[in-house]
Amino acid sequence: MTVVALPAGLVAAAAGRPADVLLDGPSARHAIDGDSWLRGLPRTVADVCADWELTPDGPARHGACAIALPVVSADGPAMLKVTWPHHEAAGEHLALRHWGGQAAVRLLRADPSLWALLLERLDADRDLHGIPMDEACEVVGDLLRHLKVPAPPTVPTLREYAARKADAYADVLAGGAGPVPRRFVDQARALAADFATDDSGGGWLLHTDLHCSNVLRGIRDGRPAWVAIDPKPAAGDRAFDVVALLWDRPDELGTGADLRWGLRRRVEIVCEAAEIDEDRARSWAIVREMDNALEVAHDPAAADRVSLAVAIIKAMQP
Repeated sequence: MTVVALPAGLVAAAAGRPADVLLDGPSARHAIDGDSWLRGLPRTVADVCADWELTPDGPARHGACAIALPVVSADGPAMLKVTWPHHEAAGEHLALRHWGGQAAVRLLRADPSLWALLLERLDADRDLHGIPMDEACEVVGDLLRHLKVPAPPTVPTLREYAARKADAYADVLAGGAGPVPRRFVDQARALAADFATDDSGGGWLLHTDLHCSNVLRGIRDGRPAWVAIDPKPAAGDRAFDVVALLWDRPDELGTGADLRWGLRRRVEIVCEAAEIDEDRARSWAIVREMDNALEVAHDPAAADRVSLAVAIIKAMQP
């Protein structure tokens, strides 16, 4: 039996997580808290390796809620990924199958009931942190342009997300003073309400989390190429996909006018390369950064993250 030691960082990140209440449809039965998932994870990995005839080929890696194990299959090197069940990852296998390796990691096999994916092996030590930020923005924009395909009907929509956020921001306003200036909360509420009824962005398949760590080096057409990984798919306006790059590499943004200039430059570079409307990207950034700020607003250890979110919202003003 394959025995895999769980990375300490994964245990620290997943322990104590409650089951995801946003899982719906057939995925709802998979809802499980982080501690229970961690206890069963070694057996899940062992069972998948046995069923798919995989041999571990190196130390396991991890993100905040998934283990990634280098393996060798009958067809060669690959990566086995097993994810804690949560709504953002429920459609990952659908998105990867839909892209078919075009600018995204190739899906070789999937078992949605186990949240297990067998993926092509990429160079996990080479992401966009190793290149200048302007160049990274161009890479992300180019990937977004190549990832532009209509969404399958089963992935969640941005309109649903926007409707939830409009209600949530209205509740924040009704609750009185908070950690974010009320004028920005009200602006985010109004924008979210508009997006919840706006069909003009189209029903495109979105990655929604395309930052520097989620782009790795691979091979396409016999040549080295950047490849997107770890989508949290949704359907809707492509302008939403610009936002994840704004909070990336914050130490390079500077302060004051430099910070505002740097953030708006990121939007400009990505949008030009991806052929996305800048105004819509900035509006979505305000909605999503408000979400990020309020999610961690009451965590004293996240004060810097709240400050950055507010700074991004200020920089995105018309």
